[in-house]
Parts: sequence; C-alpha cells; structure tokens
Amino acid sequence: MATRIKSRNAPAGPSPFALAEKRPLAPGKFTDPLVTADGSARAHVALEKLNTLWLNTGTLCNLACASCYIESSPTNDALVYLGAQEAARFYDEIAATGLPTREIAFTGGEPFMNPQFLTMLEDALERGFEALVLTNAMKPMQRHKAALLALRERFGGALTLRVSIDHHSKAVHEGERGAGSWQPMIEGLQWLSANGFSIAAAGRMLAGEGMDAARAAYAALFAREAVAIDAGDPARLVMFPEMDAAADVPEITEACWGILGKSPSQIMCSNSRMVVHRKGEDHARVVACTLLPYDSRFDLGETLAQAARDVPLNHPHCARFCVLGGASCSA
Repeated sequence: MATRIKSRNAPAGPSPFALAEKRPLAPGKFTDPLVTADGSARAHVALEKLNTLWLNTGTLCNLACASCYIESSPTNDALVYLGAQEAARFYDEIAATGLPTREIAFTGGEPFMNPQFLTMLEDALERGFEALVLTNAMKPMQRHKAALLALRERFGGALTLRVSIDHHSKAVHEGERGAGSWQPMIEGLQWLSANGFSIAAAGRMLAGEGMDAARAAYAALFAREAVAIDAGDPARLVMFPEMDAAADVPEITEACWGILGKSPSQIMCSNSRMVVHRKGEDHARVVACTLLPYDSRFDLGETLAQAARDVPLNHPHCARFCVLGGASCSA
C-alpha cells in the first residue's frame, strides 16, 4: 500500500469510525490465491459481464480523511491523474468488442481536481454511457457549476453525482474529514438538489448504530437541508461497512456461498473493473476492484480483455466489505 501522507487538512486523532477493540489479522490468512489458511478451497468470482467500468481519476484530493481506504490527500499522487485519451482507450475497447457496459463511474481522490475530468466525463456521456461521479461536493466541484449545468441540460438523469457524507452528524463527519468540511459539503449538495441533478449520497454508521436508525437520521438531515435524496433507497443512500485490512476477518471459501446463502453474482467483481494509472508506470492498467488499486495480486492487465478473468477473494476487504458486508461501490 502507498504510505499515508498527512496534510494540514487531515483530522487530528483517530477516525471516529475506528473500532474500540479488534483482533489483528491471523498469520497465514489471505496469502494463497487457491486455498485459505486452513486448506479449504478459496472462493473465486468470475466476471459475468462488465456492467460498470470505474475510472480512478487520481489520488489527489482537497481532503485527507482519517480512514480513507485509498489514502487520498492534497499531496498523495500514488495514482496520477488519468488522462482523457487514456479513458477514451477503454471506451473504444468497449465499443470495439461489444461489451455490455452500461455505466462509467468516476472516483478519486476528488475527480474534479483532475484538469481533464470534465472532458472524459462528457466523452462518456456523449457515447451513451450513464455516468456516476463520486465527489465531496466541495470547492473543486463548485468551481465547475456552469459546466455541470450544461451537462445536466444535455444528458439529464444519465449523470448522477454521489456525495460522500461520512455521518449524519457534523461532529462525526468533521472528525473523519477535518474541521470546516461539513458546511461546504452541505452547500454543494443543496446546489445539486436545487438544480435538479440526479444525486445520491454515501454514508457510514458508527459501531453499534443500527441501519434503520442511521437511515432515519440521514432522512432527517436531508429534510432539514432541503436535499432531494430518499434515504430509504439503498441506491440513493449507499451505506458502507468499516474496512481495516489489518483486522481479523474470516476467509471466504467455496463452501461459504451455500453457508451464507450468497452467490458470486452478488459480488462487485462479477460486474465491474477499475482503471488506475500508478505513478511511475507508462500506461493505465485495469484492477479487479475499486478497493484494491495498489495490490499487485489484483492487477489484471492493460486491457479489459486481459481483465476478464476470475478474481480470487484473497484480501480482507473481499470478506469484510463485499461478502460479509454485502456492500458494492456501484448502486
């Protein structure tokens, strides 16, 4: 993993989402792509269809959150800015090979800090893709209001912006994202809502906070701030579980599908891939998952064709976030 780089925007102290007690990951887990530590056959997920292609626009961000899984910050360029021509290469491959890709999703860092982001976003929309943009809705986004309004006028609901709200309370949100991060986010969200954009939010719960209670609290926030998001709709308020690769979690075996009553089709690597451009590499590459941009075990090649292969669930995030957490970065 890239080393976390703290900045003056980074919150002081531990994340408010940090668990009070957690066992360290047991030795031998998540090491062999074929078998788990106890010798059981490790679960794999096949790419059934490429429904969503994620483009990581770069790790530079206006914030340095306390528990950012990708370690974005104002100074961390471990993933350099993705160029519009690089994005177009993957759009072209989708068209040339007839892949059933419905959605191009953009994440970072903060996508609006990438100087070529709006070009690659417009290109995706013009080619007929739906577009999902993950943003903190702060100053980098708000500098581009005119361009966003023009895209909304042309493409309507094909463009969705998902705003990160780490908690429904200002204190916890700012404990994660830094002092002064709440009000600009709220103002950006209000502007998007007032101007008729298709919007969503991504949130989290504190330990011990139930899903129903959390959604009700987010609903109260949206009503109070005049934001048109249905907190009861999982596609409009996406709730993410905690992730800590150093904390213990069960490995997922082939037998787990039956035990848990789940299917590989429910896991996001069955229908998505992500493009990243790592610092020092000549070309953008495709990785299995939005959560694992740095782990070479999940680097699948330079093309979507090369990346159309099975993914072994050989990382704690595979268990904690996807299989046991039931989460997906796509709606």
